[in-house]
Amino acid sequence: MTSPKKTKPICLEWLTLAYTLFTTLLIACFWTEMKNPLPLLEGRAFIVGGMCLLYLIYRAKPGRYTLFLRYLFPLTLLGYWYPDTYEFCQLFPNLDHVFSQEELTLFGCQPSIVFSQWMPSKLWSELFHLGYFSYYPLIFLTILEPWATNRKAFERTAFIVLGSFFLYYLIYLFLPVAGPQYYFQAVGFDRIEEGVFPALGDYFRTHSDLAPSPGPEGFFRGLVESTQASGERPTAAFPSSHVGVSTVLMLLLWTNRRCFFFLSLPFYILLCAATVYIQAHYLIDVFGGWLTAVAFYFLFQWTYNRFFRADNPFTGTEPVEE
Repeated sequence: MTSPKKTKPICLEWLTLAYTLFTTLLIACFWTEMKNPLPLLEGRAFIVGGMCLLYLIYRAKPGRYTLFLRYLFPLTLLGYWYPDTYEFCQLFPNLDHVFSQEELTLFGCQPSIVFSQWMPSKLWSELFHLGYFSYYPLIFLTILEPWATNRKAFERTAFIVLGSFFLYYLIYLFLPVAGPQYYFQAVGFDRIEEGVFPALGDYFRTHSDLAPSPGPEGFFRGLVESTQASGERPTAAFPSSHVGVSTVLMLLLWTNRRCFFFLSLPFYILLCAATVYIQAHYLIDVFGGWLTAVAFYFLFQWTYNRFFRADNPFTGTEPVEE
């Protein structure tokens, strides 16, 4: 027979509830300005209901795998929350003209154009697109590996990753920067290279044309383009969450399993470079990703140790076999 000790919402559920509540309040504030706010509320109701259902399942049948489902569910929602940021940031005037001008001021060119021109061959194109796509398996590796090998580190790892994602999404809600793939396509690459950076206002409220990825056709280029076509939106350029989250993941791999850190390092380097190469981000976004990643990593590590470590289900509240 299995009887659970006292159970309560786990740290990932607290994070998700906090983000859900905050964005629900934003929907209420911007209700009259949003194109279709009702589905956003319905989605949030489904998320809260799903967490409650999994909590009740765990109460009825406590165990490692029902507990794992409670951790897994908030993580699977990341694909929902990302495009959701577009519904908010499109309410504000677009700022890509500011970032493009700063790129020219700082670097004397547009690195996201020049980089792909420097390395136009199929080999470099495929390597950088491989690096960009490796973001997704890197997330799975970093989070799920501790479940199999070191469960005391699993909750901390998942908490830091999810918390970092949510902080990036909070920034994106209020910072309407679409990135070169959208802005250069809208303005015209010729005008950008001439140093003309017009303000587009609310252009991206009704337009979401994405420039094709640079480089010759190839397997990984096609894979990245397919992924972007299904989930990309003109939002979330600064700071780069691809760079920021992957940096957080590398810090976690260094702590949890150093051999995986060294195996992932070449893909991480390619990933950071690829964000500019494929014109998903300005070079400024990469620097912003690095700086915020370090801050977010230590912030959520401190938060976990301060508020949640004593409640770790794998050390203190796990079901007891009788």
